[in-house]
Amino acid sequence: MSRKAGRRTAFFLLYQWDVTGQPLASLYEGEVDAWARHTAEAVAAEAPTLDALITAAADGWTADRLGAVERNILRIAVHELRGDEVPDEVAIDEAVTLARRYATDDAGRLVNGILGRIVREKAA
Repeated sequence: MSRKAGRRTAFFLLYQWDVTGQPLASLYEGEVDAWARHTAEAVAAEAPTLDALITAAADGWTADRLGAVERNILRIAVHELRGDEVPDEVAIDEAVTLARRYATDDAGRLVNGILGRIVREKAA
C-alpha cells in the first residue's frame, strides 16, 4: 500500500474513532496496512496535544469546533509535521487534498492556512 493510501486509511479509522467513540482497535476490518495502523494509533494517542496545536493555529476556532473530517485530517498532518519522515510540503499537500476530496474546497483552504501557520511557527 502506498503512503497516500495508508494516510487515507488512517484518516478513515480516525474519523470513525472520533465520531463513534469506539476503541480504535475495534474499527479494524480485515487486513489494515501497518503504516496506517501505526499512524492512526499514534495520532489517537497524541490527540489532546495535536488538538492544542491546531487550536493555537486556528485563529478563533478550537479543534473541537472543527468538523470531524477537518479535525482528523489536521491531526494526521500535524503528527507528520512533528516528525521527520515526511517533508512539510508533502504533509500539507496531502492534507489539503484529503480535505478537498472528503469535505470542500473551503476546508482545503482552512487546512492549508492552519498547517501553514504551524510550519511558520515551527521554523521561528
